[in-house]
Amino acid sequence: MKRKVMKWLFALCVPVFIIGMILRDDCVIPVDGATPKDWNPQSFWYTPWGRSGVHKGIDIFAKNGTPVLSSTKGLVLYSGPYGMGGNVVWVLGPKWRLHYYAHLSDSSVSAFKLVHIGAPIGRVGSSGNAAGKPPHLHYAIRSLIPLPWLATTQVQGWYRMFFIDPNTRLRVGLSST
Repeated sequence: MKRKVMKWLFALCVPVFIIGMILRDDCVIPVDGATPKDWNPQSFWYTPWGRSGVHKGIDIFAKNGTPVLSSTKGLVLYSGPYGMGGNVVWVLGPKWRLHYYAHLSDSSVSAFKLVHIGAPIGRVGSSGNAAGKPPHLHYAIRSLIPLPWLATTQVQGWYRMFFIDPNTRLRVGLSST
Protein backbone atom coordinates (compact mmCIF):
# COMPACT_ATOMS: atom_id res chain seq x y z
CA MET A 1 0.00 0.00 0.00
CA LYS A 2 2.77 2.43 0.96
CA ARG A 3 4.59 1.74 -2.30
CA LYS A 4 1.45 2.52 -4.34
CA VAL A 5 1.03 5.84 -2.54
CA MET A 6 4.67 6.76 -3.23
CA LYS A 7 4.30 5.91 -6.93
CA TRP A 8 1.10 7.95 -7.13
CA LEU A 9 2.74 10.96 -5.43
CA PHE A 10 5.74 10.72 -7.75
CA ALA A 11 3.48 10.48 -10.79
CA LEU A 12 1.64 13.62 -9.61
CA CYS A 13 4.74 15.65 -8.66
CA VAL A 14 6.74 15.15 -11.85
CA PRO A 15 4.16 16.78 -14.18
CA VAL A 16 3.60 19.63 -11.70
CA PHE A 17 7.36 20.25 -11.55
CA ILE A 18 7.71 20.15 -15.35
CA ILE A 19 4.77 22.50 -15.89
CA GLY A 20 6.33 24.96 -13.41
CA MET A 21 9.60 24.85 -15.34
CA ILE A 22 8.13 25.37 -18.81
CA LEU A 23 5.83 28.27 -17.93
CA ARG A 24 6.95 31.49 -19.57
CA ASP A 25 8.71 33.76 -17.05
CA ASP A 26 7.78 37.30 -18.09
CA CYS A 27 8.78 40.07 -15.72
CA VAL A 28 7.79 43.74 -15.27
CA ILE A 29 9.08 46.45 -12.93
CA PRO A 30 7.11 45.95 -9.72
CA VAL A 31 6.63 49.64 -8.83
CA ASP A 32 4.05 51.61 -10.79
CA GLY A 33 5.76 54.23 -12.97
CA ALA A 34 9.31 53.21 -11.99
CA THR A 35 12.20 53.00 -14.42
CA PRO A 36 15.71 51.54 -14.04
CA LYS A 37 16.81 55.00 -12.85
CA ASP A 38 14.88 54.35 -9.61
CA TRP A 39 17.31 51.68 -8.35
CA ASN A 40 21.05 51.14 -8.15
CA PRO A 41 21.88 48.30 -10.58
CA GLN A 42 24.95 47.36 -8.51
CA SER A 43 23.12 46.94 -5.19
CA PHE A 44 22.37 43.24 -5.78
CA TRP A 45 24.77 41.13 -3.71
CA TYR A 46 26.32 44.30 -2.29
CA THR A 47 28.34 43.85 0.89
CA PRO A 48 28.53 44.77 3.74
CA TRP A 49 24.78 45.09 4.21
CA GLY A 50 23.37 45.29 7.74
CA ARG A 51 22.54 42.16 9.72
CA SER A 52 22.10 39.99 6.61
CA GLY A 53 25.66 40.71 5.43
CA VAL A 54 24.69 40.82 1.75
CA HIS A 55 21.93 42.71 -0.07
CA LYS A 56 20.05 39.92 -1.85
CA GLY A 57 17.81 42.13 -3.98
CA ILE A 58 17.39 45.67 -5.21
CA ASP A 59 15.67 48.68 -3.63
CA ILE A 60 13.31 50.52 -5.96
CA PHE A 61 12.69 54.01 -4.59
CA ALA A 62 9.31 55.68 -4.98
CA LYS A 63 6.89 57.92 -3.12
CA ASN A 64 5.20 56.41 -0.09
CA GLY A 65 1.94 54.75 -1.17
CA THR A 66 2.94 54.16 -4.81
CA PRO A 67 1.28 50.94 -6.04
CA VAL A 68 3.44 47.80 -6.00
CA LEU A 69 2.63 45.42 -8.85
CA SER A 70 3.25 41.71 -9.19
CA SER A 71 6.31 41.47 -11.43
CA THR A 72 5.18 38.03 -12.64
CA LYS A 73 2.15 35.77 -12.72
CA GLY A 74 1.92 33.37 -9.82
CA LEU A 75 0.46 32.24 -6.54
CA VAL A 76 0.65 34.41 -3.42
CA LEU A 77 2.17 32.19 -0.74
CA TYR A 78 2.30 34.76 2.06
CA SER A 79 1.15 38.30 2.75
CA GLY A 80 1.82 39.98 6.09
CA PRO A 81 4.56 40.91 8.58
CA TYR A 82 7.88 39.08 8.17
CA GLY A 83 10.89 40.10 10.28
CA MET A 84 13.27 42.70 8.84
CA GLY A 85 11.15 42.94 5.69
CA GLY A 86 8.22 44.45 7.58
CA ASN A 87 5.07 44.02 5.52
CA VAL A 88 5.90 41.57 2.74
CA VAL A 89 4.36 39.54 -0.07
CA TRP A 90 5.84 36.26 -1.39
CA VAL A 91 4.67 35.17 -4.87
CA LEU A 92 5.59 31.78 -6.36
CA GLY A 93 6.09 32.32 -10.08
CA PRO A 94 7.22 30.29 -13.10
CA LYS A 95 10.48 28.33 -12.96
CA TRP A 96 9.80 27.73 -9.23
CA ARG A 97 10.98 31.23 -8.31
CA LEU A 98 9.83 33.14 -5.25
CA HIS A 99 9.35 36.87 -5.81
CA TYR A 100 9.79 38.78 -2.55
CA TYR A 101 8.33 42.27 -2.05
CA ALA A 102 9.34 43.93 1.24
CA HIS A 103 8.92 47.16 3.25
CA LEU A 104 5.35 47.63 1.99
CA SER A 105 3.11 50.16 3.75
CA ASP A 106 0.34 47.58 3.25
CA SER A 107 -0.59 44.67 1.02
CA SER A 108 -3.77 44.17 -0.99
CA VAL A 109 -3.55 40.40 -1.56
CA SER A 110 -3.96 37.36 0.62
CA ALA A 111 -2.30 33.96 0.67
CA PHE A 112 -3.25 31.42 -2.02
CA LYS A 113 -4.61 34.06 -4.40
CA LEU A 114 -3.53 33.83 -8.04
CA VAL A 115 -2.11 37.08 -9.41
CA HIS A 116 -1.37 38.09 -12.98
CA ILE A 117 1.60 40.09 -14.17
CA GLY A 118 1.10 43.76 -13.26
CA ALA A 119 -1.63 43.10 -10.67
CA PRO A 120 -1.58 45.46 -7.66
CA ILE A 121 -0.34 43.63 -4.55
CA GLY A 122 0.44 46.47 -2.13
CA ARG A 123 1.96 49.92 -1.72
CA VAL A 124 5.53 51.21 -1.28
CA GLY A 125 6.46 52.00 2.31
CA SER A 126 9.18 51.91 4.95
CA SER A 127 8.20 49.00 7.18
CA GLY A 128 10.55 46.58 8.95
CA ASN A 129 14.20 47.57 9.07
CA ALA A 130 13.47 50.36 6.54
CA ALA A 131 11.63 52.39 9.20
CA GLY A 132 12.90 55.96 9.13
CA LYS A 133 14.52 55.51 5.71
CA PRO A 134 13.23 56.78 2.34
CA PRO A 135 10.26 54.73 1.11
CA HIS A 136 11.19 51.94 -1.26
CA LEU A 137 10.37 48.41 -2.35
CA HIS A 138 12.98 45.77 -1.62
CA TYR A 139 12.54 43.27 -4.46
CA ALA A 140 14.29 39.90 -4.59
CA ILE A 141 13.93 36.76 -6.71
CA ARG A 142 14.80 33.47 -5.04
CA SER A 143 15.08 30.17 -6.90
CA LEU A 144 13.78 27.05 -5.16
CA ILE A 145 16.03 25.03 -7.47
CA PRO A 146 19.78 25.56 -6.94
CA LEU A 147 21.54 27.19 -9.88
CA PRO A 148 25.18 26.23 -9.10
CA TRP A 149 26.64 28.27 -11.98
CA LEU A 150 25.55 31.42 -10.09
CA ALA A 151 27.70 30.62 -7.03
CA THR A 152 30.73 32.86 -6.57
CA THR A 153 33.67 33.36 -4.22
CA GLN A 154 32.09 36.55 -2.82
CA VAL A 155 30.76 36.82 0.72
CA GLN A 156 27.99 34.19 1.02
CA GLY A 157 28.78 33.33 -2.61
CA TRP A 158 27.63 29.71 -2.25
CA TYR A 159 24.18 31.08 -1.25
CA ARG A 160 23.98 33.12 -4.45
CA MET A 161 22.98 29.98 -6.38
CA PHE A 162 19.49 30.49 -4.93
CA PHE A 163 19.10 34.13 -6.04
CA ILE A 164 18.45 35.76 -9.41
CA ASP A 165 19.66 39.33 -9.98
CA PRO A 166 16.40 41.37 -10.23
CA ASN A 167 18.17 44.14 -12.13
CA THR A 168 19.06 41.72 -14.94
CA ARG A 169 15.56 40.15 -15.02
CA LEU A 170 13.79 43.51 -15.09
CA ARG A 171 16.02 44.91 -17.82
CA VAL A 172 15.42 41.76 -19.93
CA GLY A 173 11.67 42.38 -19.49
CA LEU A 174 12.09 45.96 -20.70
CA SER A 175 14.02 44.94 -23.81
CA SER A 176 11.41 42.36 -24.82
CA THR A 177 8.50 44.83 -24.79
